[in-house]
Amino acid sequence: MSFVIKTEEIKKIYHMGSVDVHALRSANIQIEAGEFVSIMGPSGSGKSTLMHILGCLDSPSEGKYFLDGEEVSRFSKNKLAWIRNIKIGFVFQTFNLLPHINVLKNVELPLMYAGVNASKRGKMAADLLERLGLGERLHHKPSELSGGQRQRVAIARAVINNPAIILADEPTGNLDSQSGSDILTIFKELHREKNTIIMVTHDPHIARIADRTISLKDGEVINGNITQ
Repeated sequence: MSFVIKTEEIKKIYHMGSVDVHALRSANIQIEAGEFVSIMGPSGSGKSTLMHILGCLDSPSEGKYFLDGEEVSRFSKNKLAWIRNIKIGFVFQTFNLLPHINVLKNVELPLMYAGVNASKRGKMAADLLERLGLGERLHHKPSELSGGQRQRVAIARAVINNPAIILADEPTGNLDSQSGSDILTIFKELHREKNTIIMVTHDPHIARIADRTISLKDGEVINGNITQ
């Protein structure tokens, strides 16, 4: 069985003065390559902390995290930054696009950091944006796009490097129902192409489009951690 993500007894403890806050308590999850998994839990359940660790934005206090076969839980900040650019594509609720550059340049950024030459990365970004229905918006700034269009740009930026996983944090949270439905359709298409997708959501209706749901409560995984 090929696990693109595997955690072993992951704990995250925040030291708040004299108080220790246990955000994650011995979290064990396994996600196979090509799976579509949703992560759910109430506020304070630890899902945001887990997302940050899976996305190499933070490191666990204890335990091990294996991404694509590598133990990344003890990597340096520089090595984690490299892992984030090469192996993880992020899609955020607030899009996180750079406002001062156009759509094409936003999507090119991961390729630029990966050392791809200008002409090649421009063509790759333009082709992907065309596929996502934004061929006529390449030279627009993010502020000139609708919310749904901005999220499509964010998805293009997330997948341009063919990452090991796509990590989506409430990707429809700032969208109207039609735009949200369009974005979920794109995620389903990406899944059919064998992309590994992890989506954090509070909405059970959205979570149902995934293969399975991992549920958290009080920093612990309470169900869905093993593929059935």
